[in-house]
Amino acid sequence: MSGGHGHVDSSNKKIALLVAVLAALLAISEMGGKSSQTNALISHGEASNLWQFFQAKTIRQTTMRTAAEEAEATYKDNPQGMPPALKAQAERWRQTAQRYETEPETREGRRELMARAKEREQSRANSLAAYHMFEYASAAYQLAIVLAGAAALTSVLWLAILSAGLGVVGLTFTTLAFVAPTLIHL
Repeated sequence: MSGGHGHVDSSNKKIALLVAVLAALLAISEMGGKSSQTNALISHGEASNLWQFFQAKTIRQTTMRTAAEEAEATYKDNPQGMPPALKAQAERWRQTAQRYETEPETREGRRELMARAKEREQSRANSLAAYHMFEYASAAYQLAIVLAGAAALTSVLWLAILSAGLGVVGLTFTTLAFVAPTLIHL
């Protein structure tokens, strides 16, 4: 009879080790998921701010162009009658409007702002994809831990095998979350 208990004790030790490994992987997955979620929120805020800056730049650009066009339209019938100071101001407004289109040195022109906003949107998408992968991994680990506990209580081998299989599924999702979060979309 003690031989049977030794077998059960040995099996339970293996299952306890399986649960410990699954719990550690669950902790890693949960940390990765929280980090990805935080990164997604930060990237979303940054993208929103950049798009707002883009819109403000567009409004300023439109205002400058409109002011230049209005000044020139006022003297459309008599271009020679336009005061030199107003003509110079209209030219400055046009130059400012053009500068608002692209400012590579500051990365704050409309083109640069658009590119930066799209980069942040892509970062947000990648972080959200990773977050979902971590969530699937966490669910697999949690189910695996429950099945391992059931296997320890019942000594049913197929529950332990199923638990290990779910652990492999969780590890696959965790790995994908780290290396290729957008590889599959669920």
